[in-house]
Amino acid sequence: MDKKNLIIYRIVTGIFSAHMLFSVAAYIFMHDMVKEVFESLGVSATIIYPLAIAKVLGLIAIWSNKSRLLKELAYLGFAVDFILASAAHFKEGDGGVIAPLVALTFCVVSYIYHRKIYV
Repeated sequence: MDKKNLIIYRIVTGIFSAHMLFSVAAYIFMHDMVKEVFESLGVSATIIYPLAIAKVLGLIAIWSNKSRLLKELAYLGFAVDFILASAAHFKEGDGGVIAPLVALTFCVVSYIYHRKIYV
Protein backbone atom coordinates (compact mmCIF):
# COMPACT_ATOMS: atom_id res chain seq x y z
CA MET A 1 0.00 0.00 0.00
CA ASP A 2 1.46 3.33 -1.08
CA LYS A 3 1.52 5.81 1.80
CA LYS A 4 0.99 8.81 -0.52
CA ASN A 5 -2.18 7.28 -1.95
CA LEU A 6 -3.47 6.51 1.54
CA ILE A 7 -2.92 10.11 2.66
CA ILE A 8 -4.68 11.48 -0.43
CA TYR A 9 -7.55 9.02 0.08
CA ARG A 10 -8.03 9.98 3.71
CA ILE A 11 -7.87 13.73 3.07
CA VAL A 12 -10.26 13.66 0.11
CA THR A 13 -12.63 11.24 1.83
CA GLY A 14 -12.51 13.40 4.97
CA ILE A 15 -13.45 16.53 3.01
CA PHE A 16 -16.17 14.59 1.21
CA SER A 17 -17.48 13.24 4.53
CA ALA A 18 -17.52 16.71 6.09
CA HIS A 19 -19.52 17.97 3.12
CA MET A 20 -22.02 15.13 3.49
CA LEU A 21 -22.35 15.61 7.25
CA PHE A 22 -22.95 19.32 6.71
CA SER A 23 -25.76 18.51 4.28
CA VAL A 24 -27.24 16.02 6.76
CA ALA A 25 -27.12 18.68 9.48
CA ALA A 26 -28.84 21.14 7.14
CA TYR A 27 -31.53 18.56 6.34
CA ILE A 28 -32.23 18.13 10.06
CA PHE A 29 -31.64 21.57 11.59
CA MET A 30 -32.71 23.78 8.66
CA HIS A 31 -35.54 21.55 7.47
CA ASP A 32 -37.87 24.38 6.42
CA MET A 33 -35.25 26.00 4.19
CA VAL A 34 -34.24 22.65 2.66
CA LYS A 35 -37.92 21.80 2.15
CA GLU A 36 -38.39 25.01 0.15
CA VAL A 37 -35.36 24.21 -2.01
CA PHE A 38 -36.51 20.64 -2.66
CA GLU A 39 -40.02 21.79 -3.55
CA SER A 40 -38.68 24.53 -5.85
CA LEU A 41 -36.79 21.78 -7.70
CA GLY A 42 -39.95 19.69 -8.01
CA VAL A 43 -38.79 17.08 -5.49
CA SER A 44 -41.06 15.91 -2.69
CA ALA A 45 -39.94 17.08 0.74
CA THR A 46 -40.77 13.66 2.17
CA ILE A 47 -37.43 12.41 0.86
CA ILE A 48 -35.36 14.75 3.05
CA TYR A 49 -35.07 12.57 6.15
CA PRO A 50 -34.60 9.26 4.29
CA LEU A 51 -31.90 10.94 2.19
CA ALA A 52 -30.17 12.18 5.35
CA ILE A 53 -30.23 8.65 6.78
CA ALA A 54 -28.93 7.21 3.49
CA LYS A 55 -26.05 9.70 3.49
CA VAL A 56 -25.03 8.75 7.03
CA LEU A 57 -25.25 5.04 6.21
CA GLY A 58 -23.26 5.62 3.02
CA LEU A 59 -20.50 7.33 4.98
CA ILE A 60 -20.44 4.46 7.47
CA ALA A 61 -20.12 2.01 4.57
CA ILE A 62 -17.27 4.01 3.06
CA TRP A 63 -15.26 4.44 6.25
CA SER A 64 -15.75 0.91 7.56
CA ASN A 65 -14.13 -1.69 5.40
CA LYS A 66 -16.65 -4.32 6.42
CA SER A 67 -18.24 -4.96 3.05
CA ARG A 68 -16.77 -4.24 -0.35
CA LEU A 69 -20.21 -4.43 -1.96
CA LEU A 70 -21.75 -1.93 0.47
CA LYS A 71 -18.85 0.45 -0.12
CA GLU A 72 -19.30 0.22 -3.89
CA LEU A 73 -23.04 0.77 -3.54
CA ALA A 74 -22.46 3.77 -1.26
CA TYR A 75 -20.18 5.41 -3.82
CA LEU A 76 -22.72 4.65 -6.55
CA GLY A 77 -25.58 6.07 -4.47
CA PHE A 78 -23.68 9.26 -3.76
CA ALA A 79 -22.76 9.67 -7.44
CA VAL A 80 -26.38 9.20 -8.55
CA ASP A 81 -27.56 11.66 -5.89
CA PHE A 82 -25.09 14.33 -7.05
CA ILE A 83 -25.83 13.85 -10.74
CA LEU A 84 -29.59 14.09 -10.16
CA ALA A 85 -29.16 17.11 -7.85
CA SER A 86 -27.01 18.86 -10.41
CA ALA A 87 -29.51 18.11 -13.18
CA ALA A 88 -32.42 19.39 -11.07
CA HIS A 89 -30.58 22.63 -10.30
CA PHE A 90 -29.59 23.01 -13.95
CA LYS A 91 -33.19 22.49 -15.05
CA GLU A 92 -34.41 25.04 -12.52
CA GLY A 93 -31.65 27.50 -13.44
CA ASP A 94 -31.13 28.56 -9.84
CA GLY A 95 -27.32 28.50 -9.91
CA GLY A 96 -27.02 25.51 -7.59
CA VAL A 97 -25.31 23.28 -10.15
CA ILE A 98 -21.76 23.73 -8.85
CA ALA A 99 -22.10 22.32 -5.30
CA PRO A 100 -23.28 18.84 -6.38
CA LEU A 101 -20.59 18.73 -9.06
CA VAL A 102 -17.90 19.60 -6.52
CA ALA A 103 -19.24 16.87 -4.23
CA LEU A 104 -19.25 14.47 -7.19
CA THR A 105 -15.62 15.33 -7.89
CA PHE A 106 -14.61 14.55 -4.30
CA CYS A 107 -16.65 11.34 -4.44
CA VAL A 108 -14.96 10.20 -7.66
CA VAL A 109 -11.45 11.04 -6.41
CA SER A 110 -12.17 9.22 -3.13
CA TYR A 111 -13.39 6.20 -5.10
CA ILE A 112 -10.37 6.20 -7.40
CA TYR A 113 -7.94 6.27 -4.48
CA HIS A 114 -9.99 3.66 -2.61
CA ARG A 115 -9.54 1.38 -5.63
CA LYS A 116 -5.79 2.10 -5.74
CA ILE A 117 -5.37 1.18 -2.09
CA TYR A 118 -7.82 -1.61 -1.32
CA VAL A 119 -8.47 -3.42 -4.58
